Amino acid sequence: MHTNIDSLFAHLWQDYVSITPSAHKIHALLAGEKEAREIVNDHVAFRTFALDKTRLNTLAAHFLALGYEEKGDYNFEAKKLSAKHFEHPDDTQPKVFISELRVNELSEKAQTIIERLVDAMDADAVHADNFLYSGRHWAISKEDYDILLDESEYAAWLAAWGFRANHFTVSVNHLNHIDTLSDVNEQLKSAGFVLNSAGGEIKGGPEVYLAQSSTMADKAEVAFSDAAAVIPSCFYEFAQRYTMPNGERYQGFVAASADKIFESTNTK
Repeated sequence: MHTNIDSLFAHLWQDYVSITPSAHKIHALLAGEKEAREIVNDHVAFRTFALDKTRLNTLAAHFLALGYEEKGDYNFEAKKLSAKHFEHPDDTQPKVFISELRVNELSEKAQTIIERLVDAMDADAVHADNFLYSGRHWAISKEDYDILLDESEYAAWLAAWGFRANHFTVSVNHLNHIDTLSDVNEQLKSAGFVLNSAGGEIKGGPEVYLAQSSTMADKAEVAFSDAAAVIPSCFYEFAQRYTMPNGERYQGFVAASADKIFESTNTK
């Protein structure tokens, strides 16, 4: 496992931008020409299957080893997902959001496909330094991808892309010349980016102490075992956090908003 947080996030970022080229353009857009200060990353999100080899906790172990602590639990009933978020005592480090698909709640057909994929994976792979950006550990046909896609967009994405950051998130609070999430959205739209409008362009708001928006995922080519196809890859999220009555800035997540953010990789 990585012993250095910065090195882990640098590798995750490199892997992410390799299939999400728009992230570089958005970075440049939001950092501003004159003061290209570092963009502060609010959180990074990961997806996995709730099967023995690949459970949420096996991904989380990489972050716990770096000093992260478990904070919140979330349930997405309709999407059949469970999730947790993790924070580091050094609050300048990104939060981590890991979700897992409750495979046993899917149809038998989908379960069979996913179990076959995970069976093909080396059980020790999850402990490797590079696991969190190691991509796919199995071959999958376009036909099986389409079967999964019909039932669970999340399952299809994970089956096609494997283990990597699903999205990075710009902390709007730390931008130096843009004050609100709606200003960020306007800049993105005028630059030609398409936003995820599921549940409105802005999910949440001051009343839940967190407002979020995201682009729709880039598209990239995947080599399936029987064909190559261009499918949604990763997206960029934007988060603005608000101060709670106790004077502290909210650090958690809002399940109703996250539910809609998941749809940023939808194919339709």
